[in-house]
Amino acid sequence: MTGIARRGSYGVDAPYVLFGLACGAVGLVFAGIGVGIGLGAPLAVVCYVLAAVMAVGFALYLNATRRGKFQVWSEILDEAALRGDERLLDLGCGRGAVLLLAARRLTTGRAVGVDLWRTVDQSGNAMAVTERNSVAEGVRDRVELRTGDMTELPFGDGEFDVVVSNLAVHNIKSAEGRARAIDEAVRVLRPGGRLFIADIVAAAEYRRRLTELGAADVEMRPLGWRMWWGGPWMGTRLVTAAKADDPGAPAY
Repeated sequence: MTGIARRGSYGVDAPYVLFGLACGAVGLVFAGIGVGIGLGAPLAVVCYVLAAVMAVGFALYLNATRRGKFQVWSEILDEAALRGDERLLDLGCGRGAVLLLAARRLTTGRAVGVDLWRTVDQSGNAMAVTERNSVAEGVRDRVELRTGDMTELPFGDGEFDVVVSNLAVHNIKSAEGRARAIDEAVRVLRPGGRLFIADIVAAAEYRRRLTELGAADVEMRPLGWRMWWGGPWMGTRLVTAAKADDPGAPAY
């Protein structure tokens, strides 16, 4: 399903980063011109090289937020082989990039998105925008949106067959808070339910916490250049796991 056209409007992830890369590249070009006039060519070359690095970073970031994440998540959801009747939860759904890709794969199921709707995390982030996107994508009847904190989800135990999240859990500043979000994700999964979390800096934390919770099939893998947020040093990794269905497994 990677070739399906998008009809919604999904904004830019962390728009201040993209703005910073653009300003940095332009500023370094002008700095190179000034340095070249005053101090000579070698320092100017350094400025131009750094400007080129930031320009490439800008291009990679723009591709990741406007195209790459959709391509990669389409592949992840294809691999998940949803039956169509699942109840799926997207943690930090934003304007619905992953949520609505998942909803397209459901028939009798339901895709539920929860978010605090902060524009610092995504430009134009608002529940009304995500609702409009769900209408544009033709999946409004399969989508439910809620306002809620990932560390204290407004759902009961075992309500969901699948939990997904894209670049959201890392927005929780403390390690304790991120661990709590993972605890909550597992709590709302039914036994045997599956978890897919894509993130940048804290993916190893999630893998470790899921292992501590007794989750099954805990794995982590890089998602490649299409989800490089400026360069390989800001690459995205996917953590996958399943909630243990052993009656003797630890309570969540």
